[in-house]
Amino acid sequence: MRRHVGIATAALSAGALLTSAACSGAPESVPPAAAVATSGTPSPGATVRDLTPAVAEQLDKAVTDTLRQAGVPGVIVGLWIPGKGSYVRAFGVADKSSGAPMSDGLRMRIGSETKTFTATAVLRLVDEGKVGLDDTVSKYVEGVPNGDRITLRQLAGMRSGLYPYTDDPGFVKAFLSDPDRRFTPQELLDYAFRHPVGFQPGQKFQYSNTNAILLGLVVEKASGQRFGDYLKQHVLEPSRLDNTLFPTGAEFPQPHAHGYTTQTPDGQVADATHWDPSWAWSAGAMISDLSDLRAWARIAATGTLLKPATQAQRLRTLPTGYAGTGYGLGIFTNHGWIGHNGSLPGYQSVTVYLPSAEATLVILNNTDTPYEGNENSTLFAKAVTSIVTPSNVYDLPPTPPSTASPSR
Repeated sequence: MRRHVGIATAALSAGALLTSAACSGAPESVPPAAAVATSGTPSPGATVRDLTPAVAEQLDKAVTDTLRQAGVPGVIVGLWIPGKGSYVRAFGVADKSSGAPMSDGLRMRIGSETKTFTATAVLRLVDEGKVGLDDTVSKYVEGVPNGDRITLRQLAGMRSGLYPYTDDPGFVKAFLSDPDRRFTPQELLDYAFRHPVGFQPGQKFQYSNTNAILLGLVVEKASGQRFGDYLKQHVLEPSRLDNTLFPTGAEFPQPHAHGYTTQTPDGQVADATHWDPSWAWSAGAMISDLSDLRAWARIAATGTLLKPATQAQRLRTLPTGYAGTGYGLGIFTNHGWIGHNGSLPGYQSVTVYLPSAEATLVILNNTDTPYEGNENSTLFAKAVTSIVTPSNVYDLPPTPPSTASPSR
C-alpha cells in the first residue's frame, strides 16, 4: 500500500494485503469452488518438512536474522503441522522501556485480520437468511455512492469501487494530530464519500477499508445488535476464542505487548500501544493472541461456523494483481495459504492455513515500521515458509514508492 505523510496507508488500512493501486482490470466473474486452490497450491508430494530439532535451529536463525535486520523489537512465531510437529517461539522484547521479553502468551492488535471476522459475521447472517450476498448495500445503509449497484459480495471481495477513506488527506491529518481521537463509522465513511467512485462495481480489485466499515454497519442493521455484540455472540463465543475481542475504545487487556511505530508527524518512534483503534472499526480494530489465532486460522479457512455452500462462496477467489494471490470474501490466498494479514500503528500479523498439509502459521510482531518497503510480518512469514514449505512460500512484493505524497 502507498505510505502517506508519516502514517502508512498500509498501517491505516488496518493491515492491507495489497496496494489499492493493484487492480485487476477483468470484469467480475464468479469462478467455480475449485478456484480456492489458486496459484501456489502444491501437487501431491510437495515438500513439507518435519519440524525436527535441526529444522528448528534453521528457523531460529532465520527469524532472529530477520528480527535484527529489520529492527523489529519482538516477534512471536507459531507453526503447527499435524504429523510433522510444531514450532512456537518468541524473540526480542515486548516492552522497550522495561526490557520485558516477548512471550507467546501476549495479546496483540491484529489490524486487518479483523476483516476475516467481519466477513464471517456477514456470512453467518447469510446462513440465518437475514442478508443475501447479492443484496445491494443501499438496502441496509443509506447515502452510499452507487449503493443501489454495489452488492455485499463486492464489498467483501474488495471490488466496490468506493474510495478508501484512509487515502483521504483530511483523515490522515485528523488521525496524526490526535491518535487518541474517537472516530464514528459514519465519520470514516464521510471521508470516503467526498471522493468519486474509482470504477463501477465488480470491474476491478481495490483494497479499501471503506468496504469493511460498510459491512460492519450491515451487520448492525440486519441483526439489530451493535457490531461488537453480534461478533462476540455469533463468531467469537462459538469459536471459543476467549482472548479475542472487538474493543469499544482504546482498552487493551493484559497481558499485551507494547507496539512501536514511526507513523508520526515527525517520523520519530512512538509507543502506539494505547492509540484508539476506532478509526479502523470493523476493518481492523480487533485484539487477539497466538492461541486464539491458531484456532481461528483453521476455522476461517475450513468454514467451521458456516454452511458448506456459504464457505465455498467465500473461498471463490478473484485476481488481485499480485502473482500467486487471490481475494475471496474477507480472506485471501497466498501461494496456497489461506487467511489474512494485519497492520496498524505498532503491530503487524499474519494468520494463515495451508489445506494441503493442514498447517497453521501465525506471526505477531510489535512494529509496523517497514524494512526496505516490506511489511515485517511478510518477511517473517516468508523466512519460515521458505524453510518448511518451500513449495508454498508466503510472499508479497515490497511497497512501491508513492509519487503522490512523502513516503518510505
